[in-house]
Amino acid sequence: MGMLHIFIQIAIALLVFTHTKSCTQASTQTNGTVKKCIAHERSALLTFRAGLSDPANRLSSWEGGNCCQWKGVQCSNTTGHVVKLDLQGPDLNCDVQVLGGKISSSLIGLQHLQYLDLSCNRFNKEQIPEFLGSLHGLRYLDLSQSSFVGRIPPQLGNLSNLRYLNLNSIVGHSVDITWLSRLSSLQHLDMSWVNLSTITNWVSVVNKLPSLVSLDLSSCKLSTSPDSLLHSNLTSLESLSISANQFHKRIAPNWFWDLRSLKQLDVSFSQLHGPFPYELGNMTSLVQLDLSENNLVGMIPSNLKNLCNLEDLSLYKNNINGSITEFFNRLPSCSWNKLKRLFLPSSNLTGSLPAKLEPFRNLAWLYLSDNKLTGPVPLWVGQLSNLAELDLSSNNLDGALHEGHLSGLVNLERLSLADNSIAIRVNSTWVPLFNLTELELRSCPLGPKFPTWLRWQTNIKNLDISNTSISDMVPDWFWTTASSVDTLNMRTNQMSCFLSPKIELMRASGMDLSSNQFSGPIPKLSINLTDLDLSRNNFYGPLPLEFGAPMLETLFLYDNLISGTIPSSLCKLRRLRFLDLTGNKLTGTLPDCQDYESTTNMTGLNIRILSLRNNSLSGEFPLVFQYCQQLRFLDLSYNQFVGTLDSWIGNKLPSLAFMRLRHNKFCGHIPLGLTNLINLQYLDLAYNNLSGIIPKSIVNWKGMALRDEKDDESYDAMSSGISFDTNEMVEFNDNFTVVTKGQEQLYQGEIIYMVNLDLSFNNLTGEIPSEICTLVALNNLNLSWNAFSGKIPEKIGDLVQVESLDLSHNELSGEIPTSLSALTYLSHLNLSYNNLSGKIPSGNQLQVLDDQASIYVGNQGLCGPPLTKKCPEINLGPAAPEDHKDGSDNIFLFLGMSSGFVMGLWSAFCIFLFKTKWRNVCFTFYDASYDWVYVWLRCRR
Repeated sequence: MGMLHIFIQIAIALLVFTHTKSCTQASTQTNGTVKKCIAHERSALLTFRAGLSDPANRLSSWEGGNCCQWKGVQCSNTTGHVVKLDLQGPDLNCDVQVLGGKISSSLIGLQHLQYLDLSCNRFNKEQIPEFLGSLHGLRYLDLSQSSFVGRIPPQLGNLSNLRYLNLNSIVGHSVDITWLSRLSSLQHLDMSWVNLSTITNWVSVVNKLPSLVSLDLSSCKLSTSPDSLLHSNLTSLESLSISANQFHKRIAPNWFWDLRSLKQLDVSFSQLHGPFPYELGNMTSLVQLDLSENNLVGMIPSNLKNLCNLEDLSLYKNNINGSITEFFNRLPSCSWNKLKRLFLPSSNLTGSLPAKLEPFRNLAWLYLSDNKLTGPVPLWVGQLSNLAELDLSSNNLDGALHEGHLSGLVNLERLSLADNSIAIRVNSTWVPLFNLTELELRSCPLGPKFPTWLRWQTNIKNLDISNTSISDMVPDWFWTTASSVDTLNMRTNQMSCFLSPKIELMRASGMDLSSNQFSGPIPKLSINLTDLDLSRNNFYGPLPLEFGAPMLETLFLYDNLISGTIPSSLCKLRRLRFLDLTGNKLTGTLPDCQDYESTTNMTGLNIRILSLRNNSLSGEFPLVFQYCQQLRFLDLSYNQFVGTLDSWIGNKLPSLAFMRLRHNKFCGHIPLGLTNLINLQYLDLAYNNLSGIIPKSIVNWKGMALRDEKDDESYDAMSSGISFDTNEMVEFNDNFTVVTKGQEQLYQGEIIYMVNLDLSFNNLTGEIPSEICTLVALNNLNLSWNAFSGKIPEKIGDLVQVESLDLSHNELSGEIPTSLSALTYLSHLNLSYNNLSGKIPSGNQLQVLDDQASIYVGNQGLCGPPLTKKCPEINLGPAAPEDHKDGSDNIFLFLGMSSGFVMGLWSAFCIFLFKTKWRNVCFTFYDASYDWVYVWLRCRR
């Protein structure tokens, strides 16, 4: 026994020594003494690299003799063979940092490779190499989102050791996936966004993968789904996603309801329809059930008593169309204490929340937004102590929330009650136990006092208290509390105060303080700001010399009292896309940014929308616009700009679609270069001193000539505003005004669809060019108060979309074209004070215009309805002497009539001479007529 004991001690010592030595070697290798890679594998990697494009030089470390130290390469600690190659791209949107080119077949030399990740790169128009099927040692293969095209090679079925395969977003059409059945060790398969529309046996194929744990075939255009499986081999499957497909069948029966091991099911976006599946009650192990965004109709089944393990239920965007109380009552009571997430937005739930309900003690998420719920919020909500997120927004809830609803929510992080009529009524000294990261109370009455309990919400990231009836001074502590917010929305209240200098220290990227009573100067802004709306307040004083927000993209300051000049530091805001300074007291000229061009190598500004309307700005047409080639909307109206319009406008502003220069002092001719703006669809030059003619090259304005073909970029630009996720802020198109139908008004529709040409109140001369009739998309045409002469173009009726046409106060002559009556959309017409003559044309649309007499007033030569002046009748009698200087016309008329009489008489004579039968009939008729007349006269006596 003693010898045996000694032998065991020696053996243990040897084992410890061996293990220690092995660990020491491994540690040494990890710390830098890495075993050198195999020479032919190094050569294979270099050949592979030579075929790649690497614009960001990501593989700069691939040099030297030891490839095991190269970035993305990992070798075995024992053999030195390359076992892992991880070249995943950094970001799908970072095109300059991704790999591309061609994948070399030299990778076949890496026969010990177990892990290959080429995902998130840009192998444009390259097919997945077939030789990858020869890397038999692979256990992990990820080729997703790398722009591979074509078929998926069936040779991948040779990778019998594969555990993980991701082919997400391969652009191609696979007609055969039977090769998948040979991957018997596969545990995770993702082929989402691969076109499998012709595959009908996909379920039977994946059923041959007994080790499968996760399967994602979403957005694959699958069209078949069997009702059941005779024998299911998917005993390990826990996660199944087949969302966004085209099954076109009822939700039940379906094969996936029989998967006993399933923990997560996602069939959202699939085109399933019908009632909720009653087979759900058989799925006793179900933990997560997601049936979102289907066409499911009706209440959930009442026999769900077996779903005792249910933790997560999502029915987002279905049509339950039933009482929320009944819905809660149908949830299995055995799962109440296990439910963690109820996600039921946009499900057409109705009625009031039940006044009494056994609380879901473990519920962490309760989403009931965008339904038709009414009544007050019950007190049992405050008993959900584990609740982290509560969203009741966009319902018809009312009543009040007090401390009893909120004090028990100690773990609450997100609270959204927006777009209800729920009043928050808590004591001014109340201190909440929760510390929110997101608070949305839009349109919920909070005021009139500023809510003091917000002082304790120091971690808040998204705060929306817009339109909450607060009419109070904003306390100074608020700017400290809100220093950590990312988005801040306080618009449409009656808040007042000077903006605190602490705004410069805030981390917010978006702030909307519009439509309040804030005043004072605008302070230096936060360096993180990208979007700022301070419009419709009482800010005064000059703009800051340094804005302090180099990342600023949106700046709305309209309808304030800001004075002084626009500082040259505006040129530093290289990311600025939307700038609106309308309705202030700004003076002076715009900075030309030439100094910044020479010192910063500035190639251009990024601005898309610029509105400086209704100020007192002066100077010539600003040269700064030469650097604004992305500009789509420009409004300089109601200012004091002077000088001529330069031809460079048409070349330097190629994207311009909307230009308003009305009420300035521009002079000279309309430059021919202006007609190079092919995207122009809205031009307003009214109330200036322009002279000369309208150039015929206006036919180049395709934006006014093409109907219903507005590009997406214009739409995005003109409808832009500030919006962050669910924190909806002001839309910029609320501030657009349009002059049409004789008045300027706020345009309530999408400005993108307005096509306008207004040249009124200038000194333009010559004829109205016929080319103007090619601008068939025009909604509004105003050429009034000029000196146009000649006739109205005959083809004016081609402007079939025009709603308002004003040609008044010119020197137009001739008749009104009859084509005018074809304008079926016309609702406003003014032709007054010209020299028009003749009969006014009639037409269905012309008869329904308001105040018709005023349309034609001041044209002495016009006649006919709706005027009282009648048009002269056509006289067919002998002409008066003054009508003809001689009687030649009468002579020719006499000769013609005489010749006709003689020819007629001669024809009758010849007929009677040669046709005996006709002659006898005629004379017999005359004799009978004579006898009848004689007898009638005798009887009358």
